[in-house]
Amino acid sequence: MTAYLIKNVSVVGAAPTDLLIRDGVVAQAGPGLSAPDAVVVDADGLVALPGLVDLHTHLREPGREDAETVESGSRAAALGGYTAVCAMANTSPVADTAGVVEQVWRLGREAGLVDVQPIGAVTVGLAGERLAELGAMADSAARVRIFSDDGHCVADPKLMRRALEYVKAFDGIIAQHAEEPRLTEGAQMHEGEVSTRLGLTGWPAVAEEAIIARDVLLAEHVGSRLHVCHVSTAGSVEVLRQAKARGVRVTAEVTPHHLLLTDEVVGGRGELGSAAVAADWSPGASYDPVFKVNPPLRTAADVAALRAGLVEGVIDIVATDHAPHAVEDKECEWAYARPGMLGLETALSIALEVLGPQWDLIAERLSRAPARIAGLTGHGVDPAPGVPANLTLVDPAARRRIEPAELASRSRNTPYARMTLPGRIVATFLRGEATVLDGKAVK
Repeated sequence: MTAYLIKNVSVVGAAPTDLLIRDGVVAQAGPGLSAPDAVVVDADGLVALPGLVDLHTHLREPGREDAETVESGSRAAALGGYTAVCAMANTSPVADTAGVVEQVWRLGREAGLVDVQPIGAVTVGLAGERLAELGAMADSAARVRIFSDDGHCVADPKLMRRALEYVKAFDGIIAQHAEEPRLTEGAQMHEGEVSTRLGLTGWPAVAEEAIIARDVLLAEHVGSRLHVCHVSTAGSVEVLRQAKARGVRVTAEVTPHHLLLTDEVVGGRGELGSAAVAADWSPGASYDPVFKVNPPLRTAADVAALRAGLVEGVIDIVATDHAPHAVEDKECEWAYARPGMLGLETALSIALEVLGPQWDLIAERLSRAPARIAGLTGHGVDPAPGVPANLTLVDPAARRRIEPAELASRSRNTPYARMTLPGRIVATFLRGEATVLDGKAVK
């Protein structure tokens, strides 16, 4: 195994120091280190973070390898600074059995670029009618601990209660896609002034908030762990704030796109949560399906509330909801387009744009907290002697223009095309092995 000597790096924003990586761990840390046998990485001006961890990634394999594979998604993740991702269950076949989750887990190990932790489905076929093999998936080689029907809400309250009760036995988590389906039939975008102007059926904020309110009550009653996927409204933040104040075992995530983009981009207007980015960018034509996502982009007021909730800790983590789609599923009429956006290679840049260089906060929301929630041992630990060398090096001074054709994903549906964003991933290490060096994938 190659040894690496990282020179003059700022660990989570602290004073510059050196890190010696040997045999998969950080062997030494301190100024003036030397190691003649090690590959020297000049990290002057760079920041070392614990490897990023994504709790919400769609890798599409098995079934939609035209959009993404475990290998291509893993490469995109490594280039984005990630060392671990949790793969959602809405594959084909659905990851609702021990066999399918083990297949995804083994594909991740074979790729060797990031640790791929499968998420199991809550219900058979994501149909919301009967529980999937939760215990078998938990006991499998993949050791599944998070279960989600993401893309579909577990709408039946009795079934949701049973799922929460079942996973409590092994301290598992139900990750809910909060969407009351009877309130979103035919919905195309956020319900509000913009949807009215564009003539698109609206998706009310209350459809999300009502499910979150119900589920925190169920989790409180059962005493189980609930995780809320892709929170998108100000009202949801308030429901979560009240639940956490009562001690409910609930965690929540927000996506990069909900922290930056507003529903105005659907109408071709460049209203963003960041004046710096908006100054040299426009979304292009109205009704561009690249901006169609589930849950939909919301208002500027929602964006502000999400940011405040993230800083406060009401929202625990940033999760990408990386959702690659083949060309024919995005380059079509809005009504027929599939919802979802790429996110793995741009998430840290969006976090930097939104939060600024608050390195400890960024490390907490994009690495430590998601690793704790998912129970990923060895991830989310700040680089220090004796810990596994899962880390990423960031150049905070760099700015880069996002070009879809240059992304590692098999898909091109990034909403940030032509944006200039801060930060560049220079290197990523997984257990001491370089997966990215000088901004390029090693394999």
